Amino acid sequence: MFEQTFKNIDDVLWKEAGCTTELDYTEQTSWLLFLKYLDDLEQERSLEAELVGKPYEFIIDAAHRWAVWAAPKKADGTADHDNALIGDDLIDYVNRQLFPYLQGFKQRATSPDTIEYKIGEIFSEIKNRFQSGYSLRDALEYIDELRFRSQQEKHELSHLYEAKIKNMGNAGRNGGEYYTPRPLIRAMITVVKPKIGDRIYDGACGSAGFLCESYDYLRHGFDSLRQAQGNAAQPNELTTKQLHQLQTETFTGKEKKSLAYVIAIMNMILHGIDAPNIIHTNTLTENLSDIEDKNRFDVILANPPFGGKERKEVQQNFPIKTGETAFLFLQYFIKMLRRGGKAAVVIKNTFLSNSDNASRALRQELLKSCDLHTILDCPSGTFIGAGVKTVVLFFDKPDTSGGVPFDSTPFDFAQGAGTNTRTQKIWYYQLDPGRNMGKTNSLNDEDLREFVALQATFAESEKSWLVDVADVDSETFDLSVKNPNKAEEAPLRDPQEILEAIALLDAESAEILAGIGGML
Repeated sequence: MFEQTFKNIDDVLWKEAGCTTELDYTEQTSWLLFLKYLDDLEQERSLEAELVGKPYEFIIDAAHRWAVWAAPKKADGTADHDNALIGDDLIDYVNRQLFPYLQGFKQRATSPDTIEYKIGEIFSEIKNRFQSGYSLRDALEYIDELRFRSQQEKHELSHLYEAKIKNMGNAGRNGGEYYTPRPLIRAMITVVKPKIGDRIYDGACGSAGFLCESYDYLRHGFDSLRQAQGNAAQPNELTTKQLHQLQTETFTGKEKKSLAYVIAIMNMILHGIDAPNIIHTNTLTENLSDIEDKNRFDVILANPPFGGKERKEVQQNFPIKTGETAFLFLQYFIKMLRRGGKAAVVIKNTFLSNSDNASRALRQELLKSCDLHTILDCPSGTFIGAGVKTVVLFFDKPDTSGGVPFDSTPFDFAQGAGTNTRTQKIWYYQLDPGRNMGKTNSLNDEDLREFVALQATFAESEKSWLVDVADVDSETFDLSVKNPNKAEEAPLRDPQEILEAIALLDAESAEILAGIGGML
């Protein structure tokens, strides 16, 4: 329905001098989509109010509404080109009037939870990159063709937008920070099994993939193949109270970077959340000592940035000091998980074996505080352009330990790794799709089907095995992926042995050549 429209918008952006990367394309599409969505939402609410005889107060004032500046219409509903701003006039209006007006909502909003505040936050963080008013006019006319009225329309738009985010991630460099492969997210959610009433959190939400997929899971349920094919699922039968919970009380995300924040809000809106609770902040600056039980969450799903570095003053906030951003996030997630809660977190596979003090201490803390029941070992190429291998840590925080809250129980590793740990056994699964993965051959739902099936019972197979934590080295707490069911590869030869073999072959070749020379 709208696929060609998205292609036309990309064509316009490709020709626009101010837009040079996939990130620019997604950013500019996002703010235009947001304003069109907001206009459709306001028109729908105005009509509903009119039907019941109530007045409706528009969020956007008359002078700045979509129908006035973006897509003026004649009485018969056709485009009014005579009154449409174009060229420099359009760019001047957007930069000097529209954006300052929208930015002002942040100060005028009554609270950060309102859509008014989100409007102000979004337009304070991005800028119009169109330099040609004629290109912008073309883009506006294509955007105006989109409709957000029905669930089917929103469903298609959400898939097209997800494809745009995926392209941005595949573009490499910092684009990959915002995109986690959706089949991996769906597998993680299926294992964790969130339910209506849970509070779900991602403290490094990027494009909000975990939150959007969690909404789809709770609203529609997962049929992996159907989801992958882009077909709309029939919604679960939920009560009015449950629908309200999903909209307002279930999902929370935090994101540090401006572009990712804007994309996350737009992505959640397209998936069906009218006023997403996405907070623009550096999550790691929160004071861990101030976190109370009311601040904690039932489910945490995340792929925190790895390879980044945080400032010394941020590191001081954590009991285990490290400059590695992902390790700080893991400490934070352990703290933010409610007793009885469940988590799934993507992290570099070197976390399992690094010998530095911070890595060792963090593995010790994870085994102590939580039940680390599953480790999914992902193959190279899972994250396009990332250049590192990753694992997914699945852990629960037990409600009590002999009636004593988990964080007040004394812990002594001197007696061995399996003593007094919440973790007793870890189930490993080594994902092997049987092919090299890349942009045109990426991870799919079928690749993860066996993992999800075996994980339900912690079944052992050629790719899966159990490790008793009592057998883990109590000095290093090394949790490396070592598949005992995989045939051992022939050990690599010593370099000196290889050199001697080469010299022997060279001598044999020289002898043969000498013999041939003697016959000539």
